[in-house]
Amino acid sequence: METQQTQSFWQRNSIMIKAVVVGFLILILLIPTGFIQSLVQERQERQQQVIAEVSSKWASGQKISGPFLLVPYVTNEKDEKGNPYTVTRNAYFLPEQLNINGKLIPEIRNRSIYKVALYKTDMKLSGTFAPLDFKTLNIDPASVKWNELRFCMGLTDNRGIAEQLQLHFNNATIEMNPDLPANTIASAGVNAMLPASIATDTGSHTFSVNLKLNGSERLFFTPVGKQTQVQLQSDYNNASFTGLYLPAESPSLDSGFNAKWNISYFTRSFPQSWKDEKVNIDDAAFGVELLQGMDSYSKTMRSVKYALLFIALTFCIFFFIEVLQKRSVHPLQYVLVGFALCIFYTLLLSVSEYIGFDFGYAIADVATVGLITLYIQSVFGKWSIAAGFFVFLSALYGMIYILIQLQDGSLLFGSIGLFILLAVVMYYSRKIDWSGGRKQVTESIPVTGE
Repeated sequence: METQQTQSFWQRNSIMIKAVVVGFLILILLIPTGFIQSLVQERQERQQQVIAEVSSKWASGQKISGPFLLVPYVTNEKDEKGNPYTVTRNAYFLPEQLNINGKLIPEIRNRSIYKVALYKTDMKLSGTFAPLDFKTLNIDPASVKWNELRFCMGLTDNRGIAEQLQLHFNNATIEMNPDLPANTIASAGVNAMLPASIATDTGSHTFSVNLKLNGSERLFFTPVGKQTQVQLQSDYNNASFTGLYLPAESPSLDSGFNAKWNISYFTRSFPQSWKDEKVNIDDAAFGVELLQGMDSYSKTMRSVKYALLFIALTFCIFFFIEVLQKRSVHPLQYVLVGFALCIFYTLLLSVSEYIGFDFGYAIADVATVGLITLYIQSVFGKWSIAAGFFVFLSALYGMIYILIQLQDGSLLFGSIGLFILLAVVMYYSRKIDWSGGRKQVTESIPVTGE
């Protein structure tokens, strides 16, 4: 009697019990997807190591800080005992007008299976400095060390300087040196000693420098001019404009870009001249980053984040077919289908490293959908069911691919797609008898007259 009651319980609740088991399997399969995410991060870190290694032999991302005039002057001070002594301090003067016009030439280097975006530049920096006004800084012109006045320009990595730099300042041509005085607003760069005759020159000072600079990944500028104008051209069609300022004109990235910035000193937080303290001018930097698209690792990581959706929807369809076809499917068969869905991501990761994300996604998609379709046919013995599963998986992988490609519209498209998928699942779930075939039995009690 007890055995019959036990069997009756399992039979009455077989569908719900199977649904609970399937839900548990979905949660279990999140474990391998976590390992896959770790694998993607590991490969992405390896890519960054390769980029850093190649960049260290070429030049790192460059930021041009300046140019500026460094003017040392002497002050008389007294120590605690009242004994006088002299201290040399620095005053800084920024240009009235700064024009930068150049071309960025990309160079893609391959290291093993990885690509590194390097570049060469051919730029001309020109502009004017106003006559040095020491009154606003409360500096006595007689205390200035005119024979140590320097024209300075900060660079992130001096290894990127491709040829000897010459400064054209007023009517003089001066060779520049690959260093900067200590405790200036830039830690590395180049400088040129200016002639002492600048002390008697009451007019504006013109300058120009032809700069051929190598770098990697990014090129930034600082708006040190009272009016800064930058024009940068390139045939690289996958760039991002970042920093404190965006280009004044929207560049076209289809066949390259021609970016133009026009920046006034009213929009920044540092003055045109100051003394003694170090002012941070790098916070106002702007420029361009050379991207390699949304690289295959970033896209693969985004696709892995949809693993729960893949597994849950696939198992739901699998479960509905099992119930509607009245064909018992072993939990191990669910696990095998789940592993096939997880293997998709490892295939995508490994193949896309060689042939790119798009072709890698297509190959992993065809292999996974084909494998699961053939397996479904062998489980249910009907090509019609296998064909339906093929259409469902193809549509699901297609939707996720579009979501990964989209930027701004991914949320809208994803929400609509998920709503449609949920509607389909709800439509077919209405045919399932969740009571396990139970029927309500009303016991009839005869009524006898008294």
